[in-house]
Amino acid sequence: MTHKYCLDTSGFSNPLMDMPEDIHKTLWPSVVAKIDAHIFCWNVEIATEMSSIQGAVGAALKNCNGSCCFVEGEGSWNWGVYIATNNTWRDQFKQYISEYNGNRKNTIGLNDLSIVALAHTLELPVVSMEAPNLGQPSQTKLRIPDLCKVVQVEHFNFTQLCRKEGISG
Repeated sequence: MTHKYCLDTSGFSNPLMDMPEDIHKTLWPSVVAKIDAHIFCWNVEIATEMSSIQGAVGAALKNCNGSCCFVEGEGSWNWGVYIATNNTWRDQFKQYISEYNGNRKNTIGLNDLSIVALAHTLELPVVSMEAPNLGQPSQTKLRIPDLCKVVQVEHFNFTQLCRKEGISG
């Protein structure tokens, strides 16, 4: 089993809202097959968020949570580096983190930071549906793609993921 992407909840939850499983009947079984192949991974924080995803996609995510969810202190992955990276970035990017700034909208939260830290540790790209901030760099707002760019982690949205993995429907 080889994980290829770190998955943010928005990577599937947002496309499911725009392209529901009951209407886009040929697309989502291909996505579920990729989930079942364990090409996605995530951390505990993202697993908690993803538990609200319903349907076949939600069931597939829950079914492979045991082998796709990276837990600090468990397994043979480099969780010490992950913890150190996450802690360093909490300080480095404190001005952008929503929870440290009155739950500011349109910026990263601690869960966002953690999935990018996992991707950085595992040397994998992140899949999310967040769009980068447009225009000049903001002094107060940073989205997942912006953070990925700063820390040199590749970022894919759902459409880019589908193209890369040959998913259509």
